[in-house]
Amino acid sequence: MAATEHVPPTPAGLRRIVAASLIGTTVEWYDFFLYGSAAALVFNKLFFPDSDPLVGTLLSFLTYAVGFMARPIGALVFGHYGDRLGRKKLLVLSLLMMGGATFAIGLLPTHATVGSAAPLLLTLLRLVQGFALGGEWGGAVLLVSEHGDARRRGFWASWPQTGAPAGQLLATGVLAALTALLPDAAFVSWGWRIPFLLSGVLVLVGLWIRLSVDESPVFKAALAQAAARKGEERATEKLPLVAVLRHHWRDVLIAMGARMAENISYYVLTAFVLVYATEHSGLSQQTALNAVLLASALHFAVIPAWGALSDRLGRRPVYLIGAVGVAVWAFPFFALVDSRNFGLLLLAVSVGLVFHGAMYAPQAAFFAEMFATRMRYSGASIGAQFSSVAAGAPAPLIATALLADHDSPTPIALYVIAAAVLTLIALYAAKETRNRDLAAVEPAAGTAGDGVRAAGTAGAETA
Repeated sequence: MAATEHVPPTPAGLRRIVAASLIGTTVEWYDFFLYGSAAALVFNKLFFPDSDPLVGTLLSFLTYAVGFMARPIGALVFGHYGDRLGRKKLLVLSLLMMGGATFAIGLLPTHATVGSAAPLLLTLLRLVQGFALGGEWGGAVLLVSEHGDARRRGFWASWPQTGAPAGQLLATGVLAALTALLPDAAFVSWGWRIPFLLSGVLVLVGLWIRLSVDESPVFKAALAQAAARKGEERATEKLPLVAVLRHHWRDVLIAMGARMAENISYYVLTAFVLVYATEHSGLSQQTALNAVLLASALHFAVIPAWGALSDRLGRRPVYLIGAVGVAVWAFPFFALVDSRNFGLLLLAVSVGLVFHGAMYAPQAAFFAEMFATRMRYSGASIGAQFSSVAAGAPAPLIATALLADHDSPTPIALYVIAAAVLTLIALYAAKETRNRDLAAVEPAAGTAGDGVRAAGTAGAETA
């Protein structure tokens, strides 16, 4: 059965769809990154007070990593139902779960009040955050990718990716403002709760915008085709997860490998740098936060530019620039931070995030173009989130442990370089997807998921 053609949305309609994805991802990344920044700055004192400062930071980052552990589970659950029920419904649910968990963190009692129950409750809410974020990313980028103009898919799909630096910018900005306005004792006592409680307001705004958009036309057409095949041929449609592992296992591995350098470098650049700059280089918390804040603004600006470039050059060439860039920048990054000069610290984080953007911007379109529509949410989410367990989850923890053991940035720089090598290997195995027609990447007629057209196999391009 031929792919059902759909009329592209008007420019105003497409902007509304992009805004719905961007607002939601910004809120969810704000919640997620707020936890990371708080873990580096105050959670070690509030929830692990009996440990020495560096050990307390390690334990704090361990609860931070727990959120990543839940992301693959979220990817499986949200991907399954997102491929069955649609992208929009699951995106609304993920937003409510993430916002609710973050708001609850702002109300948590500390170790001084309830003892060991405090870190346990913190860990539980972190698991909810990770579960929700595991389902958010795939749905948000697919909603834009499946609506947008195929010739500019890389550009439009990169906008939900700006939700990460926008969330980082918002979270770091609120924390920076509070640390500047409040005495240290007041911030540790109650000021840290304010950013978490603000999440409730942000969720309401995101929910209002997200409910205003329609379901992806590509998904609706694929759903109708699947229903017709099932009715006409009495075929049994495979579960999305089963179909992904059967027909797209190579694409899943490529996506996981591609995320290694992107994920690890990002959390070293934005989360671990707060520990390194304060504990090793002797800079103030305010100085480190300001550098991440300004660099995140630049990161936000360059992502759409890299996305647009991927529409001209291809996804792989732009991604390669980023992977090579973070590897080359690893040693200069720590040398600049050790200068204890704010301008050089800002340069270190900014250049690192520009290279990261070259990987992160084309990632949305690149991963979406790898998978068939009825298994795209599952495939993109599994590839993206399973890698986070080995990449982003332990990155601040590993970097902090390496610093504690060696008192030197050299092992951490080598760690980033090793991640870049893994990404380069994955990109070498990948094929360009820029010209692929998302509507044509469908299970073959008559098999209801047991076979995939040539357009949907790894590396195939639409003529």
